Amino acid sequence: MNEIGMNALDRLCDIVGGDAVLVDDATLLRFSGDMTENREALPDAVVRVRSLPQLQSVVLLAAQHRIPLVPRVAGTNLGGLTIPTHGGWVLDLTGMDRIVELNVEDMVAIIEPGVTFAQMREALAKTQPRLCIGYPLSPPETSVAANCLLEGLGNLSLRHGSMGDWVNGLEVVRADGSLLRTGSGALGVPVPFGRAPLPDLTSLFLSWQGTTGIVSKLAVQLWPELPFRERCFVLTYDRAAAFRALCELPRLDLLQDMGGLSWPTAKMLFGVERPLERDPAEPEFFFYLDLSAATEELFRAKRLALREYVHRLQKDGLRVEQPIDVPSLVRIEPRLGELAEFPTRLGFFLDHPYGGLTWVGTYGPMSRFVAACEHGIEIIERYGFPPTIVARPMKGGHFAVLRFIEVFQRDSPEHVARVRACNAELLEALLGHGYIVYKTPQWAVEHYRPKLDPGYVRLLKELRALLDPDHVMNPGRWEL
Repeated sequence: MNEIGMNALDRLCDIVGGDAVLVDDATLLRFSGDMTENREALPDAVVRVRSLPQLQSVVLLAAQHRIPLVPRVAGTNLGGLTIPTHGGWVLDLTGMDRIVELNVEDMVAIIEPGVTFAQMREALAKTQPRLCIGYPLSPPETSVAANCLLEGLGNLSLRHGSMGDWVNGLEVVRADGSLLRTGSGALGVPVPFGRAPLPDLTSLFLSWQGTTGIVSKLAVQLWPELPFRERCFVLTYDRAAAFRALCELPRLDLLQDMGGLSWPTAKMLFGVERPLERDPAEPEFFFYLDLSAATEELFRAKRLALREYVHRLQKDGLRVEQPIDVPSLVRIEPRLGELAEFPTRLGFFLDHPYGGLTWVGTYGPMSRFVAACEHGIEIIERYGFPPTIVARPMKGGHFAVLRFIEVFQRDSPEHVARVRACNAELLEALLGHGYIVYKTPQWAVEHYRPKLDPGYVRLLKELRALLDPDHVMNPGRWEL
């Protein structure tokens, strides 16, 4: 580190305290990478930021010395989005974990970036049990704000779309340390009720991966917690039944949530570390379905309608079983309790002995889901990986999630090379069906570059130059 960098570190210690500036080898290594195939890169320091004034001062200091900044909370994304590819400082925002407000009347929460889904769930259960937030299929320590800002999803996304759609407004620290508020909060109204009718600047910070500013507060929509609810599972023994249910059920307006998982997921849940073959007697896909209603009568009607729908599939000759509720399923197989409620850790993905986990996760049109899925299965099996798939309809069936997951041996160059080649081919194939990677890693941006509209690219570059003229905000992401 040069003399300028050492002087900046001294000033940094004055801002956040010496105990909050970590430069030991073990910490730097821990913040240098993730579980994916993306190459590790060491930061110069890890900075634990605990308050907005600290965050503003740190950003201003970095801007003065042109030191790259990488915001991070849990670091559990599968796009390498918090790897410090240009060195600099990783900003550990886990200490900015205040739930500023839970507003039951207007159904909105104001939170800092370090607030986790586990923390949010506990707070709602204690103080606002009539409200809930969508929980993703990811670890409890995941940041709520990060999932919103990266247009991730949760278990209310069938009805309400990606969590980026739920953001009513932001408080953002810009690259010069100044503060910006978006949405109705820009006028200082007491309740950040939405982004309209003001010009929508919130979108300048959604899916941009921290390259346009660092969010210090986020207003997110909450939803009613209906008194009658149940999670059940439906097992299907052929793809035709699974694909048909995925496309048809959202239009029946019965479900609060619906997600499909392919057979390798079940095998890993049952302890098979690398499942490569499926017994024909085993389900090919299983769906978890969430039913909810405000009254018992409506709940019973929805439950009956779901059973009638499955019966129609059976009459058409498709191999599918009637719904089974979680308590009954867990009595048969206790390990399935890991899918009973979200958020959940899914240890069979995160704690396996091989160390590597990656995905090509995409959003795309429902009308092309079947073709895209079949094409992806052919590719991933050709590379020697089981077809581990997560599929779900979004926003009432307006679009779908199609995600191919690979568990691999991270310390094996051969495995890493094979994963990279497989993911590149998957991305190109799925894009041909209209499916676009979300939480977009830089390697995917490289594939998109020659295909992007020139006017889009020009404006994106102009906005980056305007909002981050010194190129210090999470460089290496969305580089065009």
